[in-house]
Amino acid sequence: MKIFSTLLVLLIWVSVSQAQEIPAVYSGIHQDDAGHFYYAKNGQRYYAEKFNSPRTLANLQGHPKGVKEGLKFDFHNPEFKGKMYYGLINFNDSKYPTPVWYKKTAKIHHGQAMINIQKRLSGIYDMSEWEKAGIGTIGYRVVSKKGKILYEGVVTFKFSKEQGFTVANTITEGPFVNNLNAYGVTVWFKTNRPVLAKVAVNGREYRDAIATTQHEIIITGLEPDSTYTYTVNYLDYAQTYTFKTAPKAGTRKPFVFAYVSDSRAGKGGGERDLGGTNFYAMRKIMALSNFNKVSFMQFTGDLVNGYGIDKKEINVEYANWKKAIEPFAHYFPVVAAQGNHEAVGMVFRDKNGKTKAFVDRFPFRTESCSAVFAQNFVNPLNGPYSEDGAEYDPNPNQTDFPPYDETVFYYTYDNVAVIVLNSNYFYAPTITKDSTTGGNLHGYIMDQQLKWLDKTVQMFEADDDIDHIFVTQHTPTFPNSAHTKDDMWYSGNNNRRPTIAGQPVKKGIIERRDEYLDILVNKSTKVVAMLTGDEHNYNKVKITPEINTYPPNYPFPKLKRKRTIWQINNGSAGAPYYAQDKNVPWTAATSNFSTQFALVLIYVDGKHVSAKVYNPDTLEIMDEWSLR
Repeated sequence: MKIFSTLLVLLIWVSVSQAQEIPAVYSGIHQDDAGHFYYAKNGQRYYAEKFNSPRTLANLQGHPKGVKEGLKFDFHNPEFKGKMYYGLINFNDSKYPTPVWYKKTAKIHHGQAMINIQKRLSGIYDMSEWEKAGIGTIGYRVVSKKGKILYEGVVTFKFSKEQGFTVANTITEGPFVNNLNAYGVTVWFKTNRPVLAKVAVNGREYRDAIATTQHEIIITGLEPDSTYTYTVNYLDYAQTYTFKTAPKAGTRKPFVFAYVSDSRAGKGGGERDLGGTNFYAMRKIMALSNFNKVSFMQFTGDLVNGYGIDKKEINVEYANWKKAIEPFAHYFPVVAAQGNHEAVGMVFRDKNGKTKAFVDRFPFRTESCSAVFAQNFVNPLNGPYSEDGAEYDPNPNQTDFPPYDETVFYYTYDNVAVIVLNSNYFYAPTITKDSTTGGNLHGYIMDQQLKWLDKTVQMFEADDDIDHIFVTQHTPTFPNSAHTKDDMWYSGNNNRRPTIAGQPVKKGIIERRDEYLDILVNKSTKVVAMLTGDEHNYNKVKITPEINTYPPNYPFPKLKRKRTIWQINNGSAGAPYYAQDKNVPWTAATSNFSTQFALVLIYVDGKHVSAKVYNPDTLEIMDEWSLR
């Protein structure tokens, strides 16, 4: 009885503590006696959908184990049938190592598969010389019975005549370079098991503090504008690549950087949909960027299909996206930012499966879309903390909102500053149909983020080493296609706005857009352009003081813009295309609209900025002009 009573008290405490985790920023969301979350409306309860798919990252990696002849995989799903493509990776015969696919596949039956390395990949097929070295690496693709590629992975193996094959320490993602500056960089990667890894650069070794699977090793003490070789040692093996540090601030040497967004899965089959991302388009975009010697790439949103109900879903898609960029991202930074498809939500459905509400998942610190994004990427930590402290904060003395960590930030390169915003923070996709749950609107930049933006722009206005500022957020300020019904326009309906704790905020979407533009246009002389996506096309909008940006009979004050800036929309990294909507006031200011794949290259040469746009599929020039 004593044990039973203790358990009962514990269960009651757990239930109460879980109920207290429902954020105060929401309304109408409750928890029943069994601990299940539901959304209540008009006397009905709509329960949150639970994630029950075996297609997690760990399962799709296949839990590889060594056997006498090779590697055995178990996908932990007896009903799973399909096949595996596989091939050796030779890290010594290419700067950009990728698998060389073998001519045969391994059958997946009852959720298990076997790659017979001894039979298939030895002798004349041992192109990585694993037989001589006693160690090798295999890349593999997991494909469903219907031919859909679900995941691309990698595993390093050891071999001895006595033991046969065993799984070795493996870098499963990376290494990548990010947070690049004039004096250092962060090298980050994931391993299949906890290890104390180290990175050797310029005669020094930088190590993990503890054994881990998630490695972020900060390299410091380097010289500006210098190329360095770095070697990542993960005990069983090592990989060697290079990076180049940024110039000293204000050097004003010519350089080029890349901009693109929207690489979620496209149509056409094969690699155009590799586990939630357009692997085909991204690999071409990365190769073309590398060929043009970009210093970095900015990628702003909709990396993957997303809209998951659990981070176990989207982690698979993020891993596939990182695999697409990986061969080239060993060498230069790809700075990823969040879009609406990065949503990870709590979805409430009726008995027929119809969605009644979709809100950002909680607990926010670990499960929200912004938190999950930060868990998968490495970005600066110099942005705002959260929306806590805003006028609409329901509890000033506690944290109620999701974090902004690594989804809102800035970075610099020589005389350029890039400010990265999150216009899908605290995103509730169903809020335009039912605002009672609470949540943020697609495209709305909330108060604390806007204040941070204003402060950051003014900081760079006062910085003599910075000549040009680029501001990027996923959603266009001036949409020209399928998103004229939302983004920062909502068909001209200013009534659209976030709802916090059951109450709408004061400013509507167009009022907020104008406050945003006021910072970029009127309070700044250095902001050159907004880099946006969301709409799956390329175009540019020349935002002069003269162009009309308002719906008919707009009743609120209109912003008088003092100068011209550009909006460069490039949502052309492989997501399904959107044609042009010419029923917006700024159509005449929009040019070079295209639904082809596109890569924007921005050339900075002192005070001069120009752009050139390529189709990475055909290499044709799609657009070329001077920004300033």
